[in-house]
Amino acid sequence: MVSAVFHSPLDAAPVAAQNAMNTVAASASSTSARSQKAAISAPKAPATPSSVATGRDWSALSRSFWLAVLPPLCGLGLLIGLWAVVSTTTGGSIPSPMDTWLQALEVFSNPFYRNGPNDQGVGWNVLMSLQRVAIGFGMAALVGIPAGFVIGRFNFLSRMFNPLISLLRPVSPLAWLPIGLLVFKGANPAAIWTIFICSIWPMIINTAVGVQRVPQDYMNVARVLNLSEWKIATKILFPAVLPYMLTGVRLAVGTAWLVIVAAEMLTGGVGIGFWVWDEWNNLNVKNIIIAIFVIGIVGLLLEYALIKLATAFTFEEVKA
Repeated sequence: MVSAVFHSPLDAAPVAAQNAMNTVAASASSTSARSQKAAISAPKAPATPSSVATGRDWSALSRSFWLAVLPPLCGLGLLIGLWAVVSTTTGGSIPSPMDTWLQALEVFSNPFYRNGPNDQGVGWNVLMSLQRVAIGFGMAALVGIPAGFVIGRFNFLSRMFNPLISLLRPVSPLAWLPIGLLVFKGANPAAIWTIFICSIWPMIINTAVGVQRVPQDYMNVARVLNLSEWKIATKILFPAVLPYMLTGVRLAVGTAWLVIVAAEMLTGGVGIGFWVWDEWNNLNVKNIIIAIFVIGIVGLLLEYALIKLATAFTFEEVKA
């Protein structure tokens, strides 16, 4: 006997839909499991080149920073250490670094006081010395740089002035101070005259050497173009001579700042040199040491400013 069970179409439709949903869910779960497995087993992505480059740049920057800062700090520490040892071995006749530092705080707490013509703060003394240097140096530049151009440009003038320059340049600047006192009848113009006479030689010599080292091809082109002497000086000589001229200016400023201290010690008045001598007469060694550091820092700032000026107006190959 055969028995058959018949279902109506209305009953079969829900069963088919349920089976289809179960199949889709099973497929989705297997796909999710495979993706999770792949995510777990997949290796981590390597670091991007940009992050590696950033790390290297930061390491190079840190290394260059310490190479620039650490040696000067070691040198300064060595100086302070030697200073402390000398102060200890001399029984306190040379003040210790700490005592000098405390005195410096007191001096620079009011650097621009005035208690009379011979009792003024260190700020006024430095400004007066800088004023004398600026006047004497400016006059030397106005005379020395054109003289260097002319001496280097013309062979006859070069042979004429070279013996005079060789004779007068080695003379100590302080030897010119009595001549200034005799001629100008005053301490301030005599000090300016001393600055002038000691600053003019580096500018004349370096400018003349720069003119003589201008390539001959440049001068041949100027001769072919029939340029005037003014055009040759402004368009050919000046750009080529500028590095030499700025080197002479640097040397002249350093010499001028050295000389003004000694000149003011002899002439008196207001100035950092006179301040050193006055403190020595008062046996105030702490202020003398402070003045030494002030003179060194001001000279360093002047040289740094001129180096920046020379770098700004110098060709790349000369900068290197």
